Amino acid sequence: MVSERIANIHESTTLKISAMAKKLNKSGLDVIDLGVGEPDFATPQNICEAGCNSIRNGETHYAPTSGIAELRQAIAEKLCDENKLAVTADDVVVTPGAKMAVFATVQALMQEGDECVLIGPSWVSYEPCVAFSGGHVVWGQVDEDFMPVDLAETITRKTKLILMNSPCNPTGAVFDRKILKEISDLAVDHDLFVVSDEIYEKIIYDREHISIGSLPGMEDRTVTINGFSKCYAMTGWRLGYLTGPKETLKWVTRLLSHSVSQATTFVQRAGVEALRGPQDAVKAMRAEFCDRRDLFVYGLQRMGIICNLPGGAFYVFPNVSKFGGGDVFADKLLKDALIAATPGSAFGPGGADYVRISYAASQERLKEALVRIEKMLK
Repeated sequence: MVSERIANIHESTTLKISAMAKKLNKSGLDVIDLGVGEPDFATPQNICEAGCNSIRNGETHYAPTSGIAELRQAIAEKLCDENKLAVTADDVVVTPGAKMAVFATVQALMQEGDECVLIGPSWVSYEPCVAFSGGHVVWGQVDEDFMPVDLAETITRKTKLILMNSPCNPTGAVFDRKILKEISDLAVDHDLFVVSDEIYEKIIYDREHISIGSLPGMEDRTVTINGFSKCYAMTGWRLGYLTGPKETLKWVTRLLSHSVSQATTFVQRAGVEALRGPQDAVKAMRAEFCDRRDLFVYGLQRMGIICNLPGGAFYVFPNVSKFGGGDVFADKLLKDALIAATPGSAFGPGGADYVRISYAASQERLKEALVRIEKMLK
C-alpha cells in the first residue's frame, strides 16, 4: 500500500545505474562507472578539518532551520560579489543539499494543476519534484547545441515557473546573456517565477557564468539555488542553499522545519571554510575537468560519434541515434564494454537519441573507456 502521489515518482536512473555498477565491481568485474554525477576528487583538506574541528568543539546539536549565521553571511557575500545578487544573510536559506533546495522551492511555488517549463534534456530529479507538487512538466525544445528555441510556445495560462540549469546536467550547455534575457523577458511578460539551479557554476570552461536573478526585473521572481557538492567535491556532506523572494523563503523554511529540520550543524561550519578559505583546489579541479573533457570528446569524435564540446559541468551528451539510441547504447556499453552510463531518455523525451557519460574519472580510466567503446563499435 502506497499513496498515489508517491507511486507516480519513478526511481532516479542515475543512482540506479551507479548502484548497479558498484554491485558489478564487487562481483569482480572491472566496471568503469561513468554514470554518476560526482567529482572523483577528495574534499579539500582545509574543509575536512573545519568540519572535524566543529565536531570537537561540540557543534553537534540543533541549529536554526535556515542555517547558522556565519554560513548565511558567507553565502550572502559570495552571492553579492560573484553573482551580482543584492542579498543579505536574511535572504539565504541553507539546506541539506541543493536537491532539497530544488524540492522545497517547487513545493512552495507550485499548486495542483500548475505547469513548470523544463528546457530540453534536464536533470532526472526535476520532473519528480514537480510531480510530487501536483504540477505538470512542459518540455521546452532545444537546438543541436542544446539552447532553448521557441520557448514562448510552452507558456500557457497554467504556467507557474521556468526551471533552468546552467551549466546544464546532462548536456553541459551554458546559457549566455542573450538566452537569459529571453527567459527573463518571458518571466516578466507572463508574471512567472524562475528557479535557477546553478550548482555547476564554477565548473565552466571559456565562458561566463551569469545568474539570471541579476538581470533587471528578475530580483523578485527568481529563486537561485546552489551548493557545495560539485565545486568543492562535497557530495556526501549534503550542503546547499537558496535565495529568492522573502515570501518564498518563508514557506521553504516552513517545509524544512517539518521535514529535515536543518542541514547538519558541523557540515555548515565546513561550508564556511569552503567559501572563505583558499580556492586553489576548485581551480585545479576545473582545469583537470577541462583536460578530461577535451580528451573524451575528441576521442568520441574520432570514432564517428557526434558529440558537442560542452561549456560546463562534467558530462558529455553524444548523439548515438545511429547506434540504436540512448537506451540501446547504454545497455550495450554496460554489457559489452563494462562501462556504466545513463541513457538520455532519463532526462526527458528530448534525450532519447543521446547517452550521458560523466568524465569525472581519471584520464587513465577515460582512455581505457575510449578503448573499450572503440572495440565495442568494431
